Amino acid sequence: MARAMKVAIVDDEADMRQSISQWLALSGFDTETFASGEEALKAIGSDFPGVVISDIKMPGIDGMTLLKKLMGMDSGLPVIMITGHGDVPMAVEAMRIGAFDFLEKPFNPDRMTELAKKATNQRRLTLDNRALRKELSDGTTLMKKLIGTSPAMERLREDILDLGQADSHVLIDGETGTGKTLVAHAMHAVGPRASRKFVTISCAAYSEQSLSEKLFGPVAEGAGLPLVEEARGGTLCLEDIEALPNALQARLLTFINEQGTLPETRIIAICNEHAPDKTLEDLLRPDLYYRLGAMKITLPPLRTRGEDILIMFTRLADQFADEYGCDAPQLTAQEAAQLLQAPWPGNVRQLVNIVERAVLQNRRGSGSIASLLMADNEASDLAMTTEGKPLKEYVDAFERMLIDNTMRRHKGSIVAVMEELSLPRRTLNEKMAKYGLQRQDYV
Repeated sequence: MARAMKVAIVDDEADMRQSISQWLALSGFDTETFASGEEALKAIGSDFPGVVISDIKMPGIDGMTLLKKLMGMDSGLPVIMITGHGDVPMAVEAMRIGAFDFLEKPFNPDRMTELAKKATNQRRLTLDNRALRKELSDGTTLMKKLIGTSPAMERLREDILDLGQADSHVLIDGETGTGKTLVAHAMHAVGPRASRKFVTISCAAYSEQSLSEKLFGPVAEGAGLPLVEEARGGTLCLEDIEALPNALQARLLTFINEQGTLPETRIIAICNEHAPDKTLEDLLRPDLYYRLGAMKITLPPLRTRGEDILIMFTRLADQFADEYGCDAPQLTAQEAAQLLQAPWPGNVRQLVNIVERAVLQNRRGSGSIASLLMADNEASDLAMTTEGKPLKEYVDAFERMLIDNTMRRHKGSIVAVMEELSLPRRTLNEKMAKYGLQRQDYV
């Protein structure tokens, strides 16, 4: 669900505060009123989840002073100023300082609602971007996104922690949708360069000339530094490294060689796609490949990760159900088997899409997992995988999912889970230990 945005109304006139608050409340806004700038400053801080509407002329801290203090605290906070007829030049000055917009008295209430909507939409985008930047700099958060208990995922997390501490360049390979960019961010975030810049560019998104200028310069006036300089001291992530033209491969190799054995700028290269009959070694200059590939991570395809598929389905279904305000779909044994047997050509990205559609279908009370998988497989011209798995793998995966789902529903109540699944306490404890499930994760 969309985050509720507040509107802080600052005005020394009680009637004006009340009328603005009532009107915006009727338009669906969550309002909060303040009789002075001093009161507002005590309640409004950096990352305030909303916007501010303030009169300009107030005793004590007036609107202009309040605006300057708010801009110094959070320059991305939208502030709408209310001005009298003779104060338009002051309102224009407020816009120069950083005000979002201004309203001249007497103002049209519909105009205020329109401005409030625009301001809150901008604020929501600003806060979302901040949250994303924070998330991409938090190694703990990123590692938690690498969901799964399969041996392949355990090894991947260990590799990220190990290679994250190193200075050598890294090559990340794997099928589309396996999470290579997430792994690159995580590797940067858990290492000693975490406080430095992480700069990324797709080698497939630009012409050779444009890519050359962006990477090595010269860049257009006012466009900033070439990326190899912008990332100095941090990490330069080159996505779609297989698309890097040969001439630029040579320049990149020269840049790497000039840095020596302890590179100031670390390069993480990501290969997103290559022909089935070719390896990345076939697509890059041998000398560049061996410089980049001294440390290499190949991400496991989803179809090889066994019960991770069901774990991810459950976690994602809960997240989407919360977002859409409905119940998460509960998998049957047949649907669980179908998920385990699917070829997953789009890997984790495809699973995310299927889970979201499954939640939407469940909200309507129609559709099935099988139909979603069939539609996706037909679109990718791939049938269900013919690779067999031992029966025990299906049984274990479904059993783990069933206990996990039941623990979530009952918020970690062991007694309730025992009753629903008709399991003795000792048996439930043994199975939870077997599948790495801990009660405190559900409370």
